[in-house]
Amino acid sequence: MSEDLIIKGSNKKELYENLIPQIKSLVEGEPDSIANMANISACLKDTFQFWWVGFYRVVGDELVLGPFQGPLACTRIKKGKGVCGSAWQKAETIVVPDVDAFPGHIACSSLSRSEIVVPIIKNGEVVAVLDIDSEKLNTFDDVDRKYLEELVLCLV
Repeated sequence: MSEDLIIKGSNKKELYENLIPQIKSLVEGEPDSIANMANISACLKDTFQFWWVGFYRVVGDELVLGPFQGPLACTRIKKGKGVCGSAWQKAETIVVPDVDAFPGHIACSSLSRSEIVVPIIKNGEVVAVLDIDSEKLNTFDDVDRKYLEELVLCLV
């Protein structure tokens, strides 16, 4: 998708530029990461109408489902498995234009068509990932990567 995508009358870049300061203000001073993840999920889902928005937290040797907005989700994901586990293992954002073309994709739902996963890194370690799915192909791009990487910094 291009940066001039129109969503709710604004382009994607403008939506992020308006939303991120609001989210930072919302989570500022709130020490509970679960509460902050819940509000961030709600804000992203409401603003962009993504199909699924949520977090997986690193618990031991697995990612465990955290706060999310959307339909039923996978509960646990091993390191290196699927898009979320791969983003955790590599400690880098992964943008997947077509999940069917991603080797080892974990299909929590056949309706998911594209995905972006952004690791949340604290003290050099991935502590969680932000996972966003779309029911459309090619939803996510470098605009999403840039702003979502900035957004997750408010959780560290």
